[in-house]
Amino acid sequence: MIKKDVNKATIIGAGFVGSTTAYTLMLNGLFSELVIIDINETKARGEVMDLNHGIPFAKPAKIYQGTYEDSKGSDLIIITAGANQKEGETRIDLVHKNTEVFRDIISNVIKYNSPEDTILLVVTNPVDILTYVTWKLSGFPADKVMGSGTVLDTARFRYLLGEHTGVDARNVHGYILGEHGDTELAAWSLTSIAGMPIDMYCDSCGCCKDHQNRQMIFEQVKNSAYEIINAKGATYFAVALAVERIAETIVRDENSILTVSSIMDGQYGLNDVSISVPTIVGRSGKKRVLEVPLSDEEYKLLHKSAETLKAVIKELKI
Repeated sequence: MIKKDVNKATIIGAGFVGSTTAYTLMLNGLFSELVIIDINETKARGEVMDLNHGIPFAKPAKIYQGTYEDSKGSDLIIITAGANQKEGETRIDLVHKNTEVFRDIISNVIKYNSPEDTILLVVTNPVDILTYVTWKLSGFPADKVMGSGTVLDTARFRYLLGEHTGVDARNVHGYILGEHGDTELAAWSLTSIAGMPIDMYCDSCGCCKDHQNRQMIFEQVKNSAYEIINAKGATYFAVALAVERIAETIVRDENSILTVSSIMDGQYGLNDVSISVPTIVGRSGKKRVLEVPLSDEEYKLLHKSAETLKAVIKELKI
């Protein structure tokens, strides 16, 4: 039975992403109770104090530092804890370090939370692999475990296309699929503006010849995190907004289509891997993976991305 009201969320990890996510959730007023857990209790306490001092300007909410026991009864648990991606380091490089971190996190989470009431949302990188790890370690059904996936990458894609074409990014529709990382792909065959396929729009737009800027735009999307990390040390504003968007569609049971990372069970010919494809998300978690029509090349690239992830998963002892 689906609960009607969603009131409590727990954020595990009070670093840049976790604290910024807490801030976006507080501003949105999605939850009446927000628990923040971090191994660095002093850092968590400071973040909670700072957030609470802003409550007079936001909707009333109970925000407090807690332990795993305090997470009991959470409707949504957002995991942002783990080692950060460093300059020159890929998301996949993080996998072994963060898998060990997750063994401890998940063992504590499942002591106090059950899949009947709780959805697990993974944000820590490499998010696709750690979503798979969370699914395996938690024993939760696949529909109750998801990762932030390429929700942010898709937003970057829409923003850059909007900038290039001079169109409001909210009116640009398209997806980045696959791994949240170096093997991701742009689904150009599904991209549209004002209902016009991107090929047709580009022909009428006149911004460039022979679609010459497509690869440049995609490379900017794929390498955005590296550029931001080189410039300021970490990414957190946009990813926090992406997490807030996922939380919103869960809380409000919106049935929104988001490119979250989730466990494949035959869709697109893929099995036993977590990867990002268009997915209907609502109060019960992952409601349905949409098998959208891809071009032959995009289908091959999606499988290549999945095989890359599966090769890393095989190295893990889970």
